[in-house]
Amino acid sequence: MQLYTEITPNPSTLKFISDHIFLSSGTSDYPEGSSLESSPLAKKLYAFRFTKGVFIGRNFITVTKAEEFKWEDLIPLVKDSIRSFIETGMPAVIKSEEAIPSGENDDEVVKKIKLLLEEQIRPAVAMDGGDIIFQSFEEGIVRLKMQGSCSGCPSSTLTLKAGIEGLLTRMVPEVKQVEAI
Repeated sequence: MQLYTEITPNPSTLKFISDHIFLSSGTSDYPEGSSLESSPLAKKLYAFRFTKGVFIGRNFITVTKAEEFKWEDLIPLVKDSIRSFIETGMPAVIKSEEAIPSGENDDEVVKKIKLLLEEQIRPAVAMDGGDIIFQSFEEGIVRLKMQGSCSGCPSSTLTLKAGIEGLLTRMVPEVKQVEAI
């Protein structure tokens, strides 16, 4: 089984990539203080006192650590924990979120926003170990929830404003602003 790490723009998170499929679709985010009942894998990783967040994607897990710990000490522990979990054959997540829910009643502007998020933005954000959840579009403002390594990342504001807002305002004239919630 392949399992390797990639750095993310957030120095407190690392992306653990596997050839194992953790989720066939969607993502699951477990920030500190969230319920872990829907993810046996997140529950296992939170057994470590350094864990402050777990984000599960298709073939990767992003782990957020507490500031006082060093990744070089933690990587072997996290890798061993993920490997032993995979060997159990249990599902990583019992129920995952649909990041860009399709709405039959969405107007054309919302459909266009969701399509751009799904096809152009989410793949780039996933490469950095995170995800974006569409929340709403009202009065020219798109509201998004940042997850995984994007949540609390020092460069997430730049990504949101310069990247996502720039693309959406160019491609969808009705969009005036993008906000993180």
